[in-house]
Amino acid sequence: RAVPRAGVRRGRALGVAAATEERVEEFDFAEVRRDFPILGEVVNGEPLVYLDSAATSQKPAAVLSALDLYYRASNANVHRGAHALSARATEAYERTRDLLKTFVNAERREEIIYTRGASEAINLVAATWGEANIEAGDVIILSVLEHHSNLVPWQLLAKKKGAELAFVGLTEDEQYDVAQLEALLAEHSGRVKLVGLAHVSNTLGCEAPVKEAAALAHAAGAKVLVDGCQSVPHQPVDVQDMDCDFLVASGHKMLGPTGIGFLYGKYEVLEEMPPYQGGGEMIDEVFLDHSTFAPPPARFEAGTPAIAPVVGLGTAIEYLQRIGMDRVQAHERELAEYLESELAKIKGIRIYGPRGADRATALVAFNIEGAHASDLAFFLDQEGVACRAGHHCTQPLHRLFDAKGSLRASMYIYNTKEEVDALIAALKSSLEMLGVEA
Repeated sequence: RAVPRAGVRRGRALGVAAATEERVEEFDFAEVRRDFPILGEVVNGEPLVYLDSAATSQKPAAVLSALDLYYRASNANVHRGAHALSARATEAYERTRDLLKTFVNAERREEIIYTRGASEAINLVAATWGEANIEAGDVIILSVLEHHSNLVPWQLLAKKKGAELAFVGLTEDEQYDVAQLEALLAEHSGRVKLVGLAHVSNTLGCEAPVKEAAALAHAAGAKVLVDGCQSVPHQPVDVQDMDCDFLVASGHKMLGPTGIGFLYGKYEVLEEMPPYQGGGEMIDEVFLDHSTFAPPPARFEAGTPAIAPVVGLGTAIEYLQRIGMDRVQAHERELAEYLESELAKIKGIRIYGPRGADRATALVAFNIEGAHASDLAFFLDQEGVACRAGHHCTQPLHRLFDAKGSLRASMYIYNTKEEVDALIAALKSSLEMLGVEA
């Protein structure tokens, strides 16, 4: 099977030079594959074809080396020591905050808060800003395409506070219906406190018009939270331009380690929010009967943080910056077009989400008549192809389509058209095995 193999490289990344933070002017995305040791793995006797990056991305050698080097040469607690190792660790930890500020174009570094991931970031907002601002009778507007992480925290808060939830639906071509958002804001005029929406859907691959949505929400007096998990790793994101109040993202989906993500929040909003958790680091002064609290971001980062994952995330950001997010986006748009067009040739396939140029990322969820998604995922794995079967944490969306689940192929900077060909070939052989005509 003609799938590019990835050689195992140790130490500095070779496909994208790691010795400089500057953008690389010329490079080949096929060469980028060689920076990812895991892509050289063999699964069930076949070269690994990893098509599950929407769930988690693979890690370049530069990130693996950064984690190893931190523990070998800089391991110490941050902010709390005058010795050399602590200073070294603190510098690396805070440097990532500066990198994230630039990466999403925040106005100031204090607007970046480290969390365990996007789920915790949304829960943080719900437990702090939400607790302080949502009251009985208020309305929170979400959408039917949201990840469970942008549904459940608001359900819990609404139940506790006596607030209401309202939901934006889909257009005929299965995209976020901004006209319905406008209608909901008018219907619940004066009561809407928050609009939460996914920038890019992890199931439909569509991009919501977040800038337009934010303008509508702000005109109605509401705050805006954007789930950037499927956009921040794949395209340029500018929080000041979109004018969101909050944005969340996960490090592990953007070449970084697991267990680290971040919350962006406008500083004037963060400044008014109460603490999320109590402990060290988040305090100003502590007395026996009361405490005062540090300003953001420290106020929301209680205890010893995930220092090594933060350092690894910083290296991942540098890696993406050297490529350039405009190039990442262009590469994925090309893959998305090819992936969708090749899948569309399979008989009985149902592709979810918009078609053609309206698909914002190289992610396609689908079902094939006569074949269960989980069965297909199993047989694909026998041929070394890793896809995801299930509801992708979007059960309400799948119910809307009368589907218990779907099969999803999602690609990233290290994927190639040859891997799309491998997927199609494996799908056809799997369908044949199941007695389904392809």
